[in-house]
Amino acid sequence: MRVLVIDTALGACTAAVFDDDRPLAVRFEPMAKGHQERIGGLARDAMVQAGADFDSLDRIGVTTGPGSFTGLRVGLAFAQGLGAALDRLVVGISTLDALAASVEVEGPVAALIDARRGQVYARLFRDGIPEGPPEALTLDEAARLIASLGEETRLVGAGAAVLVAAFPAL
Repeated sequence: MRVLVIDTALGACTAAVFDDDRPLAVRFEPMAKGHQERIGGLARDAMVQAGADFDSLDRIGVTTGPGSFTGLRVGLAFAQGLGAALDRLVVGISTLDALAASVEVEGPVAALIDARRGQVYARLFRDGIPEGPPEALTLDEAARLIASLGEETRLVGAGAAVLVAAFPAL
């Protein structure tokens, strides 16, 4: 199955093409704003790099948050518009789930996004399976939750740096 994945939820603009689990092309630019000007070109460039055309896509994936409200709207609108034009299914992917899936680790993983104001969006996983719903937690709550697991936990996402800065023992 060939999939175009769009991510504009956080501090970057990304378009990637996968054939099943195998990445064919990834185009990525760090940016805090301006996603709307770049996502179309990045998607086109990823398709060219993959040696494919848009008609060869079976599905379109897009991150649904948590993340930047404006960035999310841009990604969702682009994915929905492209899906409608190509008559392809558009599938939403949680940003926290995508972060956790980006690391191949057995055992606990905490996907963390900086929610600002002393908070993180968090979701815990064990062996790739979610252990509960996504939550908005204070840094104290997140540190206690991770410590309660009683074993070394892999932290992933920009919220990890914020949490470790506040609690270096993690």
